[in-house]
Amino acid sequence: MVLESFITTKNAERRPFELFIIGLFYASVAILLSIWIFKQYSSLVMVFLTVIAAVPLMYNTMKREEKIDIDSDSEENRLEHHAKVMVFLLFLFIGITVGYSLWYIFLPSDTTDVAFNTQVETIKSINSRVLSGSMIDKANILENIFLNNIKVLLFCIFFAFFFGAGAIFILTWNASVIAAAIGNVVRTNLAIYAREFGLKVIWAYFSVFSVGFLRYMTHGIFEILAYFIGGLAGSIISVAMINHDFATDRFKRVLLDSLFLFVIAIFILGVAALVEVFLTPALF
Repeated sequence: MVLESFITTKNAERRPFELFIIGLFYASVAILLSIWIFKQYSSLVMVFLTVIAAVPLMYNTMKREEKIDIDSDSEENRLEHHAKVMVFLLFLFIGITVGYSLWYIFLPSDTTDVAFNTQVETIKSINSRVLSGSMIDKANILENIFLNNIKVLLFCIFFAFFFGAGAIFILTWNASVIAAAIGNVVRTNLAIYAREFGLKVIWAYFSVFSVGFLRYMTHGIFEILAYFIGGLAGSIISVAMINHDFATDRFKRVLLDSLFLFVIAIFILGVAALVEVFLTPALF
């Protein structure tokens, strides 16, 4: 495949910033192809095409991480290497999110309504649950957000365990939903600026993209990091089960490392929930 030859796992660790450009490129190719060929179903097809492009990198990364888990006797060394992987995967996710967001903003409204139809419906569903009165105070909001994030984390682990690099599907779907939310914020604010100040100065207000992006990524970056860590844990176990006897000490080491990653992911989700409930509303 042409896209998988763009970058290897080793190169991604050395040059993580390049994953942002690659993520943006993957998202752009996916959304253009989906609108061109499968316009009616493009909101889902673009996610699948992005996943297909990212799977080779994800699969090779998980295989390499499992090998490092087995060969390394130091938990500190394993975590250090896992951290490098998380960095370039985060850049990949941010690139995909920005790519989807930009297309949401610049595509004609009628095309956007089709291309992000499922994502917009998901956002409406989430908002309706928040505004339904089921979450009365910040404690209840915090509990609901945390439990929902745990559910997504478990989905990432299960997808990664049963489908190898399958966690990338959950993460790419989340990227498309976040992008739709960001794009909606940007379009709404640009419409206000255009009405109040006129089209001559509208380009001066493209800073609203940064505001919209930060509004969701202030807490979202913690959530996505946790999901990647959970996906990594599930994938490592999946690869280890294929390659090794369950009774070996090496396999037990992989299980312990994966369990430790899962605990870290839960802790990060707790931080993400606190940021979303208390910090994000204060800033935006």
